[in-house]
Amino acid sequence: MPEHVSVYQLLGMTFLVLVAVAWVAGLVFMLRRGRVEAALWRAQGLPGLPHQRQVGPQRESVELTPAEADEFAGLVRRLSTGR
Repeated sequence: MPEHVSVYQLLGMTFLVLVAVAWVAGLVFMLRRGRVEAALWRAQGLPGLPHQRQVGPQRESVELTPAEADEFAGLVRRLSTGR
């Protein structure tokens, strides 16, 4: 033991090291446990929300007249020139 260091300084340093080790161990434990719980929670889904439908609604389509198709093509050309 160095002669310029008191017993209280050594005890204080030992206490701080033990607290830091306990804090790191607790943090690692919480992070690992939280990761497992988050994976389980994601697997269950949210209980308050209804289940999603697997099949979407029917697609709708409208036949364009030749004049409307030309107008639409012109609109697409005008909007795509800015890129």
